[in-house]
Amino acid sequence: MKKLLSVFVVALCISCSQGLPPEFAKNTVTAKKMLELQASEADFQAQLDLLHEDVKWQPVFFGSTEIGKEEFGQYLKEWQDQMEDVVYTADNWLPGVLAETGIADGSVRSYGTWSGMHTATGKKWEMKAYHTWDFKDGLIVSGGDYFDASGLVNYLQEEVQEEVTE
Repeated sequence: MKKLLSVFVVALCISCSQGLPPEFAKNTVTAKKMLELQASEADFQAQLDLLHEDVKWQPVFFGSTEIGKEEFGQYLKEWQDQMEDVVYTADNWLPGVLAETGIADGSVRSYGTWSGMHTATGKKWEMKAYHTWDFKDGLIVSGGDYFDASGLVNYLQEEVQEEVTE
């Protein structure tokens, strides 16, 4: 029993001492760059260049299914066309793990706050969000956005409807 316990403790220490995969730091830079580009709307093609050709992205809206690179570009453009002065303020940048092992795999996760202004109404907004990014060959190959987009849209539509009725 002592030998079995010793083997378990050594294995646990080795797995804990391995730390984060070296790709995590590089992939975090890529995820940050994607969010900065989304917010600034400076270079739309640069955003698409961070995506792997086989990307599968989970959009934020209820009932949506994973989308590919072309649809992801349209998804980003729609957000950018309707919002101004957008900023993502990260609370943290976390390593993702393989579901099967719980070991860090180089993927990136972040909790944070988006803020901005609705183009049509000038109404300012702010909301909490969670994002995931998985990588292949240094490019984003999958991930998703998780926040109350429907609540934001409803909030902004209320403003538009109030202006129309006045």
